[in-house]
Amino acid sequence: MTILSRPLELFRRVAIAEAITWALLLSGMVLKYGTHTTDVAVKVFGMIHGIVFISYVVTTVTVWVDQKWTVRRGVGALLASIPPFVTVVVELLAVRRGWIGSAWRLRTSEGAALSRPEAVVRWVLVAPVRGLAVAVAAVAVLTGLALLVGPPASS
Repeated sequence: MTILSRPLELFRRVAIAEAITWALLLSGMVLKYGTHTTDVAVKVFGMIHGIVFISYVVTTVTVWVDQKWTVRRGVGALLASIPPFVTVVVELLAVRRGWIGSAWRLRTSEGAALSRPEAVVRWVLVAPVRGLAVAVAAVAVLTGLALLVGPPASS
């Protein structure tokens, strides 16, 4: 079984990666603003964090739809990516409260009446290679859009 075949394992790894890249970005910010030594770390770790942040969003939306989360839980999990390290707290809550099953629900739902979001997620999940390609494409497109918009305005 691969990481893609278990929603909890995928969510866990991406949530932890998001927190780690937050730590890297914050360390880069200390170097740039605290010690005034270099801004290279912010540029490098900022890009890495941005890509992992978008990966967390894509993963969370996929898990939200597949696991039939409420709007409150789904939006809460998405908002957890904004403050540093909160994605790990959400992952721990997901484990403790059983928010994420051990298998993808929609992968085995052939013939069931599905909403449009469920049908899209099922289409992605039934073929893991295709799913991975779609996820990579989504992250690439969203990262490109973020680069076009530019970094947050500094005050």
